[in-house]
Amino acid sequence: MAVTLQSLSLTHDGSMKMLAAAIAKATEIGQPQCIVIVDASGETCAQLRMTGAKFISLKSARAKARTAASNRAPSSKVPAGFRTPIAFATAGEVTGIGGGLPIVIDGHVLGGVGIGSGSAEQDMAVANAALAAIGAENFE
Repeated sequence: MAVTLQSLSLTHDGSMKMLAAAIAKATEIGQPQCIVIVDASGETCAQLRMTGAKFISLKSARAKARTAASNRAPSSKVPAGFRTPIAFATAGEVTGIGGGLPIVIDGHVLGGVGIGSGSAEQDMAVANAALAAIGAENFE
């Protein structure tokens, strides 16, 4: 029986690279965004509310990132029937709203990225740009 597990960790340099790529993509598409990057334990590594982004979207972006990291899947994969009860049970920490993606490299989940303030498609484009910046798995 194994008593240890080898894993990868997201560094602050990786977080900043993701943040810069997300900002660049949001600027390119003309949609200011709230961007949150969390590690595998759900702790915030980097976050930014771009000028013009909805301030309340920072909270939903954090929930999206934490949901993706915890579930090891896009936040939109939370089954519809569980979305309201799980959001209530976790005081809004888990959401089924799209825009949260796990950060996966070589099969290891390093954390999650959550984007909020645009449409679901805009949020996903920005999240995928952040993942691409560090060579993480893309979720289309």
